[in-house]
Amino acid sequence: MIIVKNSSDIEKLRQGGKILAEILHTLSGLAAPGITTKFLEKEAIKLAESRNVKPSFLGYQPYGAKEPYPAAVCVSVNDEIVHALPSEKKLAEGDILSIDMGIWHEGLCVDAAVTVGIGKISQNAAKLIKITKESLDAGIGILRAGIKTGDIGYVISNYVEKNGFQVVRDLAGHGVGKNVHEDPIIFNFGKKGTGEIIPAGSVLALEPMVVEKDWHIKTGPDGWAIKTADGGLAAHFEHTVLVTENGCEILTE
Repeated sequence: MIIVKNSSDIEKLRQGGKILAEILHTLSGLAAPGITTKFLEKEAIKLAESRNVKPSFLGYQPYGAKEPYPAAVCVSVNDEIVHALPSEKKLAEGDILSIDMGIWHEGLCVDAAVTVGIGKISQNAAKLIKITKESLDAGIGILRAGIKTGDIGYVISNYVEKNGFQVVRDLAGHGVGKNVHEDPIIFNFGKKGTGEIIPAGSVLALEPMVVEKDWHIKTGPDGWAIKTADGGLAAHFEHTVLVTENGCEILTE
């Protein structure tokens, strides 16, 4: 069941969304050749503490996971799509890095992600990042009360595929707010006019995950990272968005 948020919830989510956007902006600026993803993890925790918010991924146990997630951020490099753990491995020139983070603010949760290039990156990597970001914009662009989840997925996949890439089909966006993951599930592909109807007051985490080539996935050796099965690059963007009668409001911008 989709949890519709009230006006008090929405104001708290706005505040939390602004804080998370600022944290991700800072972390993105720190990402550079020679920096470890473990360093970004430590900085994320410091930034959260300084703003009196709590990382929502740290200690969270998703459905089907054998144990809670042990970090505040997911830091996924190159062929890692999502959920990769911070490590002492250094970022290198030409890498692409996805930073995904959620926070609790006054009892409510927001979630966002961004992909950045490390130093000078290839033209194809730059295009992948650009198209992934634009596919999120396309999905947000049609949001309003009364549309269906399949409408969102259709718009995202159509934009991605016409630009030569593929959306990951085994991972999805979701509702957010009272919990880290809520209904509805929002796949990044679908058919127009199918799926759940989205009411006003819904708060959604839209998150296209886009790959260079084949969309099939595998789990990395750490047991958490979801990677492309063929070793191709992946990019990931996410916003928490409030659905209104006539459109939507991006809360994590």
